[in-house]
This record gives sequence, structure tokens and C-alpha cells, in this order.
Amino acid sequence: MAGRPKIFNEEQVIDKATEVFWDKCYDAASADDLLQAMGIGKGSFYLSFKGGKQELYEKSLKQFGEKFYTLFQEKLSESADKIAFLKRFFLSMADVPSMDKRRGCYLGNALVQLSNKDEKAKETAAKLLTNLQKVFAQTIHEAQENGALNTTENPEILGWYLSNLWNGINVTRRMEKSPEVLRNLIELNLKILE
Repeated sequence: MAGRPKIFNEEQVIDKATEVFWDKCYDAASADDLLQAMGIGKGSFYLSFKGGKQELYEKSLKQFGEKFYTLFQEKLSESADKIAFLKRFFLSMADVPSMDKRRGCYLGNALVQLSNKDEKAKETAAKLLTNLQKVFAQTIHEAQENGALNTTENPEILGWYLSNLWNGINVTRRMEKSPEVLRNLIELNLKILE
């Protein structure tokens, strides 16, 4: 006997759950918070996410990371000057709304919050963030090859440097509200890309 068909869009409900996890963190997000945001009942929830909240969270991390990565890759590939794009990408972090500054990076938060609790979620978040580091490194390597970047530093290390900047700025902007201070800090760090 077949179960009842889904009457909701799984991608959309996972997006809604992501907002709850991002606002409250994994531990503080209750089942009621998630069900209310997702707009589904318990029965539908457990039919779709047999592993419960943990499965939902892992799917949330993957979906968020893949969407972010795909969008980033698209915008980067459309850019004529990829190093200028990377600089704008980082500088834009200074001007996000204060709500988003307070929340930090969804994947970075997961990595820190679950590093000692949930190895699978930690690995998922780390893998997705490492994908970003690889894109940074590849972009730098290509810019060095075509003469668009003067630095002779190892592109792999520079990719990790930018990944570290991404993580660090997401933490620092939770403490510092001034876009000017954040922008100056980011500009100082980006001098390595000259």
C-alpha cells in the first residue's frame, strides 16, 4: 500500500526550516518552531524526514550550500574581471542588513555549533565551505596565469586565506556594526590580491 503523496514542495519547506535553524541554531530550534515555519503537520514531517530534525538539518545544509555555491559560480563566471568580482564579493559583506550580520554564515555556524556533536553535519558544512575555498584558489591560479594578478603566493594557500577571511568577517560583523570599519578591515585583507 502506497503512502499518501506529498502535498508540499520539499525544497520550499527546507528553505523555511533553514531560516529557523539560522535564526535559532540547531539545538534551540524546536519541532514546533520548524513545523510552524514549514507549514506542515507532524505526520507529513516524519514521512518526508524519517531521520527527524537531524535529517532535516543535514538536507538544509546541503540545499543552502549548493544554492549558494551555484549562484556564486554563476556570477563569477559571468564576470569579466574575476579578481575584481572576488573583491566586491567580500566588500559587500560590510553592507548587509544588521539582521544578517547577527546571524553570520549558515555553514560556518553549523561547523562551529556541531563540531563536537554531529560528525555528519560537521562534514557536510566543511565540505561545502571547502568548495568555496577551491573556487577561490582556482580563480587566483587563473588570474596569475593570465597576468591579472601580480602576487606569486601559492593559489591554494591564498584560497585558504580568503576562506579564513570569509569565516572571520562573518564572526567580526556580529561584533562590529560599522560598515566603514568592516569595509576598511576587508580592504586591508584584500591587499594580498594585488
